[in-house]
Formats: sequence, structure tokens, C-alpha cells
Amino acid sequence: MAALSTSAEPLSRPWLAIVGIGEDGRAGLSPAASAALDSARVVWGGRRHLALVAPLAAEARPWPSPIGEAYPEILARRGEPTCILATGDPFHYGIGAEIARLVPAEEIRAFPQPSAFSLACARLGWPLAECACLTLHGRALARIVPHLQPGARLLVLSWDETTPGAVASLMAARGLGRSRLTVLEAMGGPRERVRRAEAAGFALAGIAALNTLAVEVSADPGARIVPLAPGLDDALFENDGQLTKAEIRAVTLAALAPRLGQRLWDIGGGAGSVSIEWMLRHPAMRAVAIEARPERAARIRRNAESLGVPDLAVVEGSAPAALAGLPAPDAVFVGGGVSEPGLIAAAAAALPPGGRLVANAVTLEGEAALLAAFASQGGALRRLSLARADPVGGLHGWRAAMPVTQWVWTKP
Repeated sequence: MAALSTSAEPLSRPWLAIVGIGEDGRAGLSPAASAALDSARVVWGGRRHLALVAPLAAEARPWPSPIGEAYPEILARRGEPTCILATGDPFHYGIGAEIARLVPAEEIRAFPQPSAFSLACARLGWPLAECACLTLHGRALARIVPHLQPGARLLVLSWDETTPGAVASLMAARGLGRSRLTVLEAMGGPRERVRRAEAAGFALAGIAALNTLAVEVSADPGARIVPLAPGLDDALFENDGQLTKAEIRAVTLAALAPRLGQRLWDIGGGAGSVSIEWMLRHPAMRAVAIEARPERAARIRRNAESLGVPDLAVVEGSAPAALAGLPAPDAVFVGGGVSEPGLIAAAAAALPPGGRLVANAVTLEGEAALLAAFASQGGALRRLSLARADPVGGLHGWRAAMPVTQWVWTKP
């Protein structure tokens, strides 16, 4: 859906009001918000929103499905007093941000109410600045996994009445069964209800579809926690041996130098460990794992789900052919197939100026390809060696892993 043309003449005054509304309906609106609502010729909103402000003198328009089908009609009314109803704060996981991509901020008047997060903190006495604020509305449940840190407090917008139970089951299965969950329903209205239960044996019934979940994370010994540092334990990844080992992975991630919102190509994904850790650095990170073997591609998807990055894209195919048509990367990691003719050149060509390429090799053929790349393109070349203590009879000794040759290059 296209925004208004940048060549359009700016209007002398705002025409689109975005009014946040709570469960108390009109009673909770400020005089300015009420005036914006009453002066509108058309009011858009969910059926629940429209019922909360009824009766209306304006034309009431329920959102279609998908909601984007309404945007052309809204834009066609530019200059006419129009109102959009939203839950609470329209710019905190609300429709406000979506509308602001289409309509200049100067043409919008927004009237936010307390968000569900603010209301939940007010009920629980929690400092909002110390809570992780998430949404599972329209998003995969696994997204909560990286946030399940011992002692953390989470505020979660639910998809529907099933979300609290699903979160409880996920947490119990990961050794977090003693965590306390608080379900806050219909906050701010006459049907408000606050109930608590532990994740293990969670059995709250009759949960309203409109609910917010507050979580206090408590971990049992041996709980499956995703650490915050790079170089996750190898045991966290299902693998068939095709895995960039934890210590090498940490060095590789440092060389890739992830930056906010960037996209990685992980070529020869194996178990997906590098692309998964790339995405774990921040929720805005993106990655594509390219893997030729279907069973490994399926394994990457399972690992991504288990470690809380279900949005990792997985492409089955052999590089460089499988790279065609992919969204352009900001960084590329080549962990497999380094010696494949044309692969390094194709990866380098796909990068923008300033993009980073990191390639690891353990075979002589792969090392030869990296030496050639280093000779022609420059960059940095290093040898990484790792040894771990292993049993030797009743004693222990060092068992060396195959050395890794790593080439690091930034595109001029």
C-alpha cells in the first residue's frame, strides 16, 4: 500500500484523528479526544471499539479483513475529518505506526490512552522501564524464548484466550515451571479481572480473549535458558556434526559485526548456528540460511524454533545458484562449500559497499580458495585452533579440533 505522494501539497491542519480507547469507552476519553471523535465524518475501528463509543453521529466503518483493504478508502478522504479508533496507545504495537507510514505525521492528531503495558504495571506495582514488553499477537509463540531469563519480568500482549496456557506449557517444558504468570483481562473496564498461577499445572479457565500476560521468570536447576552471550553451547543445537563449534562461532560472530536490523546470508547453514546467533543479537535482525541437504534444512528450522528465532528464513539449495533472487545481504558467512567455483565471488558481489564477508574453511581445498581471495581482495586472514580436554584412560589430555582458516573482508 503506497503512502501519500511526497509531491502532495501539505494541508493547513490535521484531518486524521487516531483515538486510543480503553474498556471504559467514552468515559475515559479526554475532552479533546471526544471532540475529535464527534467531529469526524467517518469513524474506523474494530467492532468492539465502535461498540464502546456508540452511538455515533458519524458513519461507523468496521475494519475489513485484511485490515489493509481499508487504507485506500482512508487516504481517499484526505482533508475530510476522519477518525480511527485504537486500543490504548496507538503507537505501542498499535495501528498508529502503520497509519503513520501512509500519512504524514503533520496531518495526524493522536490521542493515546495508557497502553496495556502501563495498565499492567499499575496493577502489579512493577516499574515499566524494567520490564520486557512483547507481543505474541499474530506472532510465533517461540519469539518469547530468548526473553525467558531467570529473574526477568515480561509483559506480553496475547493473541487470544489460548496464549497464557500455551506460554505456560512452553515454560514448563523448558524447566521454568515455578515461574508465576498473571493474566490481566479487560483492564480498565467493568469486566476487569486479575488472576495468578504457576506455569507448571497452569489451569486458569474462562480466560477472556482480550488479555495481557505478566510473567515472572523463575528457573529450576538445568532449565533450558538461551544465554545472552555469543558462542552458545553446542549441545543447544540439534546437529549431525556439521556445526560451527561454540568457540569458533563466537569469533565468527564478532567478525561478522552484527548491526541493528541487518540481514545475514548463512551459506552452508549446517545446523544454522551462526544465523540463529546472529538473529539472537536483537529482535530486528534478519537472516537467511542456505542449505543444500533437506534433512539439514529441516534441522535448522527446528533449532530456530527451539532457540526463539522462528523467523529465520531457510532456503534449500546449493550455492551459488540458490542465492539468486534472495533479499540482498548486509553480511555473508560462508561455512560450507567455500571451494565451490564462483561461490566467494557471488557472495562478494551481492554485498553493498561496507558489507562484511566471513568465510571459514577446514579443508585444504577450502583454505586454498581463501588464500586466493585474500591475495586478490585483501582483508584479514587468520588461523583458529582449538583443543578441548578429553578422557585418556583414567586421565585427561588435549584433543585438538581441526584448525579453521578464516577470511574476513569488508567490501570497499
